[in-house]
Amino acid sequence: MSQDVTQTIPSAPGPSKLLTASYTHHSPTPTGNGPYILGVDEAGRGPVLGPLVYGVAYCPVSYKEQLDELGFADSKTLTPEIRSSLLETLQSDPSNLGWSVRVICPQDISSGMLKRPPINLNQQSQNATVSLIKDVLDKGIQLTEVYVDALGTTSKYEAYLSSKFPGIQFTVESKADNTYKIVGAASVAAKVTRDACLEGWTFEEEGYKAPDIELGSGYPSDPKTQAWLKCCLDPTFGFPKVVRFSWTTVKVLLEKEGHEVKWIDDGQASLRKAFESAQGLDKDRCVLTKELGIRNLTSL
Repeated sequence: MSQDVTQTIPSAPGPSKLLTASYTHHSPTPTGNGPYILGVDEAGRGPVLGPLVYGVAYCPVSYKEQLDELGFADSKTLTPEIRSSLLETLQSDPSNLGWSVRVICPQDISSGMLKRPPINLNQQSQNATVSLIKDVLDKGIQLTEVYVDALGTTSKYEAYLSSKFPGIQFTVESKADNTYKIVGAASVAAKVTRDACLEGWTFEEEGYKAPDIELGSGYPSDPKTQAWLKCCLDPTFGFPKVVRFSWTTVKVLLEKEGHEVKWIDDGQASLRKAFESAQGLDKDRCVLTKELGIRNLTSL
């Protein structure tokens, strides 16, 4: 995808704009008569670089036959040129076709996964899906059928979504983007947005000069991505924020190539020194610890 193409993607930040926080983009609300069907899919769960993007697409039930003729499919099976063309198709009939994306930035992905307790990727994905469906409903769209590309155990996730949105029939299936055209449309919206975000990425780190090599696909197994990660690693400061620092690939690189950091708690060190004598005889302890009956840090 060229820089010229990334400028035409309304759901991406655009050239020279920073992606520092997660956000949601909505198309204009369709005006076609309901009820509506909606599809959900994502792009970027596995990569170590860039955002995770969840997309939804929706249209009137009466529009399904026309939708089937538009060419939507699993975005991974399509060329970048066809995906971009299909996003234009998705925008070409605003009275019947609507779409939204939730862009989860790398910092939020990693921060969630490293929290205690962690918000794992499945939970973050569920939150994005629920948020997008709720947004569509809040627009006054009457949803009767929702099709979701599988996330974990299909029956469990289907029951969860049904409990969140009673009155809507949910279908959660593996490879739903191949089976249901509305999920294929959501897949295209998510994939084109993610590609534009990653390929048009602007580094916010002051003075940082990105390596003059390709990012690659962002997947840890991609040799181009592996080379980029090794090249951009600063042994003191680590990686720029386009990198998901909670990924095992990154942790291993930092352990191997980064400078070791020793965290020293001055207060704790002082306490240890003050109570070292508590390990010996009573006469070696200070008056206060003797009076309080404190023999070690644990009792303190």
